[in-house]
Amino acid sequence: MPEPAAAAMLPARPASPDLPARGSLMGFDFGLARIGVATGELETREARALITVHEESGAARFAAIASLIAEWQPVALVVGLPLHLDGSEHELGPRCRRFANQLNGRFSLPVMLADERLSSAEAESRLRDAGIGNWRERKNQLDAVAAQLILQHFLDSIQHAKS
Repeated sequence: MPEPAAAAMLPARPASPDLPARGSLMGFDFGLARIGVATGELETREARALITVHEESGAARFAAIASLIAEWQPVALVVGLPLHLDGSEHELGPRCRRFANQLNGRFSLPVMLADERLSSAEAESRLRDAGIGNWRERKNQLDAVAAQLILQHFLDSIQHAKS
């Protein structure tokens, strides 16, 4: 399976925040039913899957996210932006942008959008390769692993930009 394109920084608010050398980032794979969450470190440039938020109401989703932000204290947030293979924005794109703006407004943290092309397919492949054959078990981890991949690609892209 081909690797997804490296995460591209696409402006949310603020357009190009200066990230510190150290600190946590939190990444999100936004979906209408679930939101995958990952955390990563600027210093080590490594991301890891954290949790999938399953709450149905927006208030419950943001309460769960607020709890995670309070625990992990990220310096910035990264939200996956779904794009088609040709680079055009997916129909879910405006909802992801709205989610990014809501995160920025609620938590006063810089929010960046990152290309999430093929992240769910790659997450599915990695989980299957890890021996998780049961679909229900993979589904429970899929969105968090997709968020990890989105955040890792973002970290890789800023590492190259700073090199």
